[in-house]
Amino acid sequence: MKKKIVFIMNPISGTSSKAAVPSLIDSTLDKEQFEYEIKMTERPEHASELAAEARDNHADIVVAVGGDGTVNEVARSLVHSDSALGILPCGSGNGLARHLLLPMNLKKSIEIINACEIHDLDYGVINEYPFFCTCGMGFDAFVSMKFAESGKRGPISYAENILREGLKYEPETYTLEDETGTKQYKAFLISCANASQYGNNAYIAPQASMSDGLMDVVIMEPFDVIEASQVSFDMFNKTLNKNSKIKSFRCKKLHITRSKPGVIHYDGDPVMTGADIDVHMEEKGIKMIVNPFADKSVRKPNIIQSAFADFFNDINIVRDDIHKDIQRQSKRVGAISKLVQRKLNL
Repeated sequence: MKKKIVFIMNPISGTSSKAAVPSLIDSTLDKEQFEYEIKMTERPEHASELAAEARDNHADIVVAVGGDGTVNEVARSLVHSDSALGILPCGSGNGLARHLLLPMNLKKSIEIINACEIHDLDYGVINEYPFFCTCGMGFDAFVSMKFAESGKRGPISYAENILREGLKYEPETYTLEDETGTKQYKAFLISCANASQYGNNAYIAPQASMSDGLMDVVIMEPFDVIEASQVSFDMFNKTLNKNSKIKSFRCKKLHITRSKPGVIHYDGDPVMTGADIDVHMEEKGIKMIVNPFADKSVRKPNIIQSAFADFFNDINIVRDDIHKDIQRQSKRVGAISKLVQRKLNL
């Protein structure tokens, strides 16, 4: 008996047209193995409705054709069911697809669906909102809100918001309580990661796993303009966990308290919520198609990336040297001042 697949396509996600996607599905999907239909979303939350309908009709696989927002809408209707999530990445960031090492080439992604390897994976919940990649508060949630308000798509618009808002954003103080106790941090942002990245290969939690039952909690402490360059580089080089401005730990459940209500995000979608925030993991709560052919070896920095790392390290060394010189000069001035005072008192 053929497996039943429903493709749910968001026609406006990402920055490119999807007019050719239906014919690509028709020509590439293994029709001896699958029977399929394609449904188009018409409004926000429509993907969730279509996915729930496909689940109730016992679809074996429901494929989100779009970005992380579409993936979240489809996935949240499939949790704790026998219908598996598939992804054809067509968004601006494609964070979950990239974490799963799915090809960004749509034809190759359809061939991954043909291979049909399905794993039971984890997902998270923040204040009753399911997330499959990351959630968080602080600057990344603030930028998500600005990004949504701007109505523009793509990494350039996202970068513009980061540059515009980053220098004037005020860090907050958070109290975090997990299974081991209570900690307090002043933080630029706090991210709870089920998967490793935000999207566009920006790795907020390079070591995160979707099959360990744990979230990676990442606290980014306040930093200056020079340190921002290193933080940015480390995020794209999968070395953020080694940055001195980053504190991280793993847990199953987390309660966060901040001074006032504000914005949070789940898979990049912003929402206003109260001062108290609860995050927990649902272990093995969703079935997903994975890439059986993926090269899971750790990506090593290339020559250019290594050169940039050296460059930023050199900047930090120079900055430290300047700081030490200023301290030495201050001591020298202080000593001269004391000498002058003694001479004047004679």
